[in-house]
Amino acid sequence: MVSFIRLALRKMWLFLANLPMERKLIVVFVFLISLPITYVSYLSSRSMFNSVLVNATEGANQMTSNASDTIDRYVADLKRYTALPLYNTDVQFYLTQQNTDWDKSTGMAMFLSYLKHTKEEIIAVYMVDQYGSVFYDRVPGIHELYPEERIAEWRTLSEEAGAAPVIQGRHTIRINSNVHREVFSVLRTINSVSTLDNIGILVFDVDINLFKGIIDPVNAVTQGNTLIVDNNGKLIYDGEDASNSMQTGEGQSLNTQLLLQHVNQQQDHFQIEMNGQSYLAVYTVSKQTGWTTMVTIPLARILSPVQKNRNALILTTLIIIAFALCVATFISHALTKPLKSLVRLMKRVQHGNLDVWQHSKYNDEIGMLGSHFNRMIIRVKDLLQEVSLTEKRKQKADMRALQNQINPHFIYNTLESIRMLAESNDDPRVAKLTYLLGLQMRYSIVRSEEAVTIRQELDHVRNYYHLLQIRFPDKFNLHIDVPEKFLHLPVIKLVFQPIVENAVFHGLDQKIGLGTLSITAWSEHGNVVFCVEDDGIGMDAATLRSLNNSLQNGTESEMFGIGLRNVNERIRLHYGSSFGLLVESKLGVGTRVTLRIEDITFTTPSEDDMNYREEML
Repeated sequence: MVSFIRLALRKMWLFLANLPMERKLIVVFVFLISLPITYVSYLSSRSMFNSVLVNATEGANQMTSNASDTIDRYVADLKRYTALPLYNTDVQFYLTQQNTDWDKSTGMAMFLSYLKHTKEEIIAVYMVDQYGSVFYDRVPGIHELYPEERIAEWRTLSEEAGAAPVIQGRHTIRINSNVHREVFSVLRTINSVSTLDNIGILVFDVDINLFKGIIDPVNAVTQGNTLIVDNNGKLIYDGEDASNSMQTGEGQSLNTQLLLQHVNQQQDHFQIEMNGQSYLAVYTVSKQTGWTTMVTIPLARILSPVQKNRNALILTTLIIIAFALCVATFISHALTKPLKSLVRLMKRVQHGNLDVWQHSKYNDEIGMLGSHFNRMIIRVKDLLQEVSLTEKRKQKADMRALQNQINPHFIYNTLESIRMLAESNDDPRVAKLTYLLGLQMRYSIVRSEEAVTIRQELDHVRNYYHLLQIRFPDKFNLHIDVPEKFLHLPVIKLVFQPIVENAVFHGLDQKIGLGTLSITAWSEHGNVVFCVEDDGIGMDAATLRSLNNSLQNGTESEMFGIGLRNVNERIRLHYGSSFGLLVESKLGVGTRVTLRIEDITFTTPSEDDMNYREEML
């Protein structure tokens, strides 16, 4: 019986596994069909939660914005009051008067009394004249006028602010010998309207309890706690415990710092975990004062009306989802296992490993995909091998074609030189010219290997120079200054001679007088740099730019010959696209051609180099 059941289950599984993917998805949906009602209920609950949270956030946002605007207006009034001494000529005079007489004392007292009564929260007004004398007015009950040490701090703040008013955050002042009061101050430097000199300081001390009337309505509506923090991160007012907010412990200070870490916009909200409880924090940053007004509301208070219904609904939903999830997980795992295997193989192929093979057990779409994947890998291997062979053949053919393109061009010029000498005069130099031509042909044609040494290349250039000396006697000098350590380096054939030929026929030939052609070399960044330089007629900037573009892009141009372009293409084919010729020139000064090769230093001359010396001898 057990074996029969196992056999039946196996047949059912094989039937399901061989079904098309579309039918497999239908089977999964059958298991999920019982979820819609529960899912809709969940969405409804979630929507209710979100709606309550959004409404609470919007309400708190509006309340904090209104509270911040109220504070801004209050502070703006105080800042305007600090400008009143600028418009009072008597006060301007008293501030510059060194001695304090009865008129000065009476006038200053009346003016300060007026300022103190502009706002009932102002508990003291101080004015410091140009000579450091302090005048004041304060509410009854304050017997200690001001701490002496405050004057230095006033001067520092006013000097930093210049002519603008400045706000000093919450701080403690003494009103009696052992009684203190919390205030914040607004102060301003008083400048003379005639000379613009600094003639005094005006200071308002404002009772911190003025925020109680602003913050209490916010806390009553939001059922949270409102904080006001200045632009330096210092707590100004705590609506939960105003009397003890400045005497908080380390825990509250850390909470304030944690809240301020999330303040990065003008107005926003966020959720945060503090002291094991989740809060919704809504804040507004004042553009005028830089103070942050923030209300923190426990999420439990916001969501308490729907908490019970949510718990029951979630419990029911979790039970149904758990059952459906178990079934769906088991089936989807079985269905996606081949796909996961195929993905792993694709990643290995992505990293360059083509020795992979997908073993498909079933004949569904995934099995067909695996078979196509295997055929694709086989085809990729064949294509890579074909491309590699084709590229090698192409590169070799290009090298030979470029070399053969240069050789006939050079031979034609040499034969033209022989013809001209033979027609002009039956001179023994023709024999020497023919001999040198034989050496050139032996080097260019008989020795068919692609790599030679720098020594062989330079000898070839010297032979070419002797040929040119017969055609152009006393036209130019050749100087070769290449260190001995570079002479055994390998290089492709016919690199320097086309450059020298280009310098002679396009630079030195048209120059009046004796010219100079030099070949030098030096090491630079692990490569060897060769420079072929002449002092011929040079070329203008437009022609130079067109030549370098032609060399860099490999485009043909009727303006320039094939020599430099072919040498450049051969160098790039052999050494890579980062190598090649670079031409520098100034009209009437000369031309400089540089090329780089890899610095593969030889300790001893190669066998080919020794054979070449014997042939040349």
